[in-house]
Amino acid sequence: MADGVEELLTVLYNMIQDSFTLPFGREKCVLDRSRAMELIEEINAMLPSDLEQARKIVEAKNDILGSAKRESEAIRRQAEERARAMVAREEITLTARQKANDLIESAEQRANEIRIATNQYVDDALKRTEEALAEALNEVRDSRKKFKAASK
Repeated sequence: MADGVEELLTVLYNMIQDSFTLPFGREKCVLDRSRAMELIEEINAMLPSDLEQARKIVEAKNDILGSAKRESEAIRRQAEERARAMVAREEITLTARQKANDLIESAEQRANEIRIATNQYVDDALKRTEEALAEALNEVRDSRKKFKAASK
């Protein structure tokens, strides 16, 4: 008895190949009908189990492929989410840097305005002080002249 369907088919093929060919026709031959029928019955008996095994193998293959596809899809989605998060973080960083630069620029501008106003205030205060001192000096000179004139 043969081990599998393929071996049985090979035996049947060889049996037909080696059979006696009828004269005047290569398509017709004489072979042991009972042996051919036994081989076919054995093949029929093995086919359901082989077909079931093949079906299980195909199902397992489909399960593996489906699982791999789901896993690859999950990995792709995860990568896209990470990419979006990285872009969002980059955008937040860029926005924060821009705001920081804007604040620094505004602070520098405000500091410059305060410096200009302070310089103007100090210059004005010094000018008034100079004028007051000049007036006081003139009064001192006038008083001195009057004192010298009065003492002569």
